[in-house]
Amino acid sequence: MACRQCASDLDRPGDYCLVCRTRNADTVVLDLSRERATVTALLDDAVIARREVTTTPEAGERETTELRNFAGLIADDLQRKRPEEVYAVGDREVLSAVREQVHYPFYRVEGEDPVEAVVERRGEPALETVDRPPAAKLGGSHSTLIGGRAGRRAVETIAAHPHVKKLIPGPIDAGGSGSRSGVRAKATRADENGNVRMLLRDGSSVQENRVVTTAYDRETGERVRADLDEWLRDAGLRE
Repeated sequence: MACRQCASDLDRPGDYCLVCRTRNADTVVLDLSRERATVTALLDDAVIARREVTTTPEAGERETTELRNFAGLIADDLQRKRPEEVYAVGDREVLSAVREQVHYPFYRVEGEDPVEAVVERRGEPALETVDRPPAAKLGGSHSTLIGGRAGRRAVETIAAHPHVKKLIPGPIDAGGSGSRSGVRAKATRADENGNVRMLLRDGSSVQENRVVTTAYDRETGERVRADLDEWLRDAGLRE
């Protein structure tokens, strides 16, 4: 395949052109299992490249290295494309390993055909993205967070989402029922403006944090909420 801008030869279809600095794929969809990954590149909703990466899962001491190498092959194909958006479905362990090696925000997608689901989702009005570090999105008069480092990690996980404008920590209610599951978090149902709340629990303490998103109604807010819950789940913090 040649670059659509300067016609230079590309090593693989859909690769970013290093000659004229042109993106030849705007979206990548990852369909992940523990043994196989399908990396599909899209441009203007058309499939322009599809590549499979496989591994033989190891056990014991070799598993960590094998999984890291598998994720590295997937990450390499993703980085070759330099897409605007990355969608993923499938094995969370593999997804977490890939996310450790790249710096793209990942959007979860559901459906038997993830590529078709992405194309349908992209037909909806695009949500504004917020390109600010998580710390710059924290605000409000309450600065205390429950849960120590795990609580801070939950808040930073939410604040890192590109469709989150601001996270405002709320007051702490210490009158709940006790829990032995450690620090847990979840995003609640979106309101009519598309904003959600993140409930943070640590033992009998509960903190309700307001999350202002770029969603514009309940439906698009639910889409963001689902993403936030997936991010918390991938971080091992989902209630």
